[in-house]
Amino acid sequence: MEFQFNKDYLSDETTPRPAREGQGGGSLYRKLKITEMNRISVQQFHDAEKLPLVVVLDGVRSLYNVGSVFRTADAFRLTGVVLCGITATPPNAEIHKTALGAEDSVAWKHFNDTMEAVRWLRDEGYTLLAIEQCEGSTMLNDFHPNISKAPKSLPSRGNLEGSKYAVILGNEVKGVQQCVVDACDGCIEIPQFGTKHSMNVSVTAGIIIWHFAQQRL
Repeated sequence: MEFQFNKDYLSDETTPRPAREGQGGGSLYRKLKITEMNRISVQQFHDAEKLPLVVVLDGVRSLYNVGSVFRTADAFRLTGVVLCGITATPPNAEIHKTALGAEDSVAWKHFNDTMEAVRWLRDEGYTLLAIEQCEGSTMLNDFHPNISKAPKSLPSRGNLEGSKYAVILGNEVKGVQQCVVDACDGCIEIPQFGTKHSMNVSVTAGIIIWHFAQQRL
């Protein structure tokens, strides 16, 4: 099937179509200037209420992916990012290039061993979710975290209800380690319908983070 063009927009004339105008003239959708975006300072970010979500990177090799996760974590004001194993840490020029400085606003912690991070997060009361294609996994569209309610107690194994979550994303080739998957409370899978059933780590992180963030809107 070929792409088709709306013929109403095709013309032999070289004169460009006039832009639609909003009230008072000008473009209907004028792009905002940086000064109009209500961006907060790094200090204001540190002081602000956070989305009770931590992203854990289990042996992620790409510096681009690490920087991109920081940038998305900043956009939705996450509690923090946990970097494990070979995952690079700030300060790093390549991370900074993609993060655009978000590594300064978003809190982060590094563990040599991801299982050590899992134990720490569990002690902190987080519900642990591996983002992976697993037998018996819960599809993302069927998972509805209630992150607005206060915790009644520390989460129990196998219970996906909680007030704060840690989502674990794995290596670009091997994914989340099986031992880490086994230590989690559950496994969340993003439905896919193509030929690859494989997505970039930072793309996956963006989808997952937005799924949590929209619960607060």
